[in-house]
Parts: sequence; structure tokens; C-alpha cells
Amino acid sequence: MKYKIALCQMACVDSKEENTRVASAMIKKAAENGADIISLPEMWPCLYDAAYFRANAEPEGGPLTEKMSEWAKENGVYLVGGSIPLLRGNEMYNTCFVFGRDGEKLAVHDKVHLFDIDVENGISFKESDSFTPGDHATVFETEFGTIGVEICFDVRFPEFARKTSLDGAKLIFLPAAFNMTTGPAHWELTMRARALDDQVYFAACSPARDEAGPYVAYGHSMIVSPWGDVVAEADEKEQIIYSDIDTDYVDSIRRQLPLIAQRRPELY
Repeated sequence: MKYKIALCQMACVDSKEENTRVASAMIKKAAENGADIISLPEMWPCLYDAAYFRANAEPEGGPLTEKMSEWAKENGVYLVGGSIPLLRGNEMYNTCFVFGRDGEKLAVHDKVHLFDIDVENGISFKESDSFTPGDHATVFETEFGTIGVEICFDVRFPEFARKTSLDGAKLIFLPAAFNMTTGPAHWELTMRARALDDQVYFAACSPARDEAGPYVAYGHSMIVSPWGDVVAEADEKEQIIYSDIDTDYVDSIRRQLPLIAQRRPELY
């Protein structure tokens, strides 16, 4: 079975209203170009910086989640809603909502592994100062089969993608915002490794790069095949990338290299 996906590499600015307008327009364009499933990037409503998260946070059922539901329904697509700062009481989460073609909510993924790093001569960031971590892996069902979703730093933990694959996913979406320290070093390497190890398509959607912003994203949204080939890749600028997903190809790769079937979990 074949279907088409699109990743919207947005240039996010310090205006929720403008980011909402751009997201809507990019989703509409991707749908007009035949995409069945469309993804937004991590933290698309605001700049990726602790100073902006709570000021732009909303509860579930707020304007942003309502808008995403409307966009999915209006365009007749599945929408992987990147991530937004979500409030539950006093706690805030980095959360991805997934909506079906009729606008129904299919899944909610709270970022499980928070971005707490301190790279020597590089970037220092502590996402746990702002967010509460999630507590589960996430898959959702479509007419194309089971699909997974993770958020950014989740990809650094191979066991997490493996669980998502074992839960039935043949495609994993990753709204993400690697930076100019980790991006050039690890972005492509990590996406290809997860796709190859778990024999899935891997679709990583980044914001576009803003050299003047408080957090400079690497960009380079990409889609990787289960053979480990990069089948679509953006540069650093705002754009939409597309790829066909072929579930029969996933099955073929898994037959030829039966890695999942040959696992020895009793040993590890």
C-alpha cells in the first residue's frame, strides 16, 4: 500500500497568530499537493526557548488544538500536529496531538525524554525546567496501518523507537528541533540509524533555521526509508518536503533482513 506524507518546515516567529497562519497555509498547500498525512515541527506556535513556552501554552481543547482539528477536517488529511506547550493544571508538557481526516483526535504524545544537555563548547539547555515528561510510547491507527510518533530528544533512545516498531509502526514521525551543535553532528546519522534498526520509514520535521533567533534550529527535515536511504530532505529554509510511503516495501525489507524476527530478548 502506498500513500503520501508531507513535512512542513516552518519558519517560526515570536507571534502565535502568525505561526498559526503559516501552519494553516502550509497544511493547505501540502493537502492540495496530494499529501495524506502532514506533520508540523516541534513547538511550532512559538520560538523554541524557555522564555516563550508558558506564555504560549494552552490547555487541551484550547484554540490551538481546535485549529489543528479543523485543519485536518477541512483538508481531509491526517495531521501530526508537531508539538505545542500544553497545560494540565500547573504542569506543562511538550505535546503532539494527532488528528484524523474528520478532525477526530487519534493520539496524544507527551515528550518522554526531555532535552537536558550541556555540551562542552556547544549548547546548554534544560527542558525539564519548563516541562513535565510523558510516560508512554505512542502509536495511532490509519487506513494505511499503524504509525508512531515521538518528539525530538525521544529519538536519542533506541529502545523507545524499537518499542514503537514492536507496537506495529511502519512509519514514525518525529517533530524535532535539533540545533547547530547537535544537528550537523547527529541529525542525519540518528534518523538513518532509527529507520535502519527498526526497519521503518522515519519522518523528522524541524523548524526552519533562524540565525537571529534565541534557538537556532538545524532544519534539514528528512524522510528516511527502512533501508536507511534519505528519500527526501530539506535545506535550512522554510519549505515542504514530500515522500511516498510504501508499506509493502517495509514488509519486503523485513523479510529480506528479518531483524525483528531474529531478536533474542531473553538475552538482552
